Amino acid sequence: MEEQELKNIISKIYPGSKAQKLGIEEGDKLLKINKEAIEDIIEYMFLTADEYLEIEIEKKDGIVKKYTCYKDFDEELGIEFENPIIDQARSCKNKCMFCFIDQLPKGMRKTLYFKDDDSRLSFLQGNFITLTNMSEEDIQKIIKYRISPINISIHTTDPELRVKMLSNKYAKNIYERLQRLSDAGISMNGQIVLCKDINDGKNLDRTIKDLSNLYPSMQSLAIVPVGITKFREGLYPLTIFDKESSAGVIDQVAAWQNKLLKEIDTRFVHLSDEFYVLANRELPMYDDYEGFPQIENGVGLMAKFEYEVDSCLENLSVIEKKNKQVSIATGKSAKSLMGKICKKIEEKVNGLKINVFEIKNNFFGETITVAGLITGTDLIEQLKSQELGEELVIPSCMLKRDEPIFLDNVTVEDLEKALNIKVTVTEVDGKDFINKMTK
Repeated sequence: MEEQELKNIISKIYPGSKAQKLGIEEGDKLLKINKEAIEDIIEYMFLTADEYLEIEIEKKDGIVKKYTCYKDFDEELGIEFENPIIDQARSCKNKCMFCFIDQLPKGMRKTLYFKDDDSRLSFLQGNFITLTNMSEEDIQKIIKYRISPINISIHTTDPELRVKMLSNKYAKNIYERLQRLSDAGISMNGQIVLCKDINDGKNLDRTIKDLSNLYPSMQSLAIVPVGITKFREGLYPLTIFDKESSAGVIDQVAAWQNKLLKEIDTRFVHLSDEFYVLANRELPMYDDYEGFPQIENGVGLMAKFEYEVDSCLENLSVIEKKNKQVSIATGKSAKSLMGKICKKIEEKVNGLKINVFEIKNNFFGETITVAGLITGTDLIEQLKSQELGEELVIPSCMLKRDEPIFLDNVTVEDLEKALNIKVTVTEVDGKDFINKMTK
């Protein structure tokens, strides 16, 4: 069925829920709650928060039925929909000079080519939006329904430069929109994709200053280096950050962190781990990340993981193993850290030998160094002649969120067959990693 046809169709009723007790069934279509039509998941969540509900349902045979119920304020109705956001997801109309999707080769998972720019997905899944594809009605809905927090791709607060970077004439009023959301009490997190010689240097200073003025509504700001694949033919010419330029960004941001820590009691702005790897600099301390507000952006992921591993190992007694050998696959960025961590584990587990393999990203190009963009094809080609031992361990970030499949449609089962080895998927979590390495 097309996405629009799935709108408002109920896919699941939770056992024992209010919906089940009322007689609402899978396949029914939700029409209205308290006489208001349901257009998307945000309206559904807002309206079902009431303690008294009048629910209008269209049954599978076309008959419309009405139900009423009383519930606790925080009690859910117990419904899931075929389309998680109910409405059709809104696609991005920007043509950003740094867009990663524009750098994807053909033949990958179909969903990877969809550019979303939907505030509802930002609220529900943490996706970043640009605010350029939103109408006045959309802004009012965010404020009315208190959609918060939302994650916003800002990149620069210079109006003309933002128009250039996003190739969208409607991109220039970003600060006015941020100010409006801030005044309405909407919590936000900001993101900057940093492009060398474009929005760095003095422009980055301006952007950090402007956004820090919106604190505490703007809760945090993440800076990530532009990712450049080998599929950029015909796209805007960009230069990757190297050791020297990455070190310059680290020093610049560190100065802002020290300044803001004194002025507003938070470092506010944080760099993704890639900058420290590129510059061959030590990562900030665990506490410096202030609760890791942008861990999904790769900000502090390595420091958090190492801290979790160390904490687990402190409470772990020495384990005896009978000459077990396992292998770990990771990207260039995490190779050094994983090597250090695995040596610590070997000291706690007698007889355990861990091989750490750095996988070069031949699929996207060697400028892509993070584990999350490693494909099944590269794993197979680079590990098929290696002595892997009894088990290959890979991080879950290599796979689709809800399915054991890599970016290139290779499955974990395909990988196991090709390498003739058991593949274990571990969460990017120190405790889970230790448990799977010592079992």
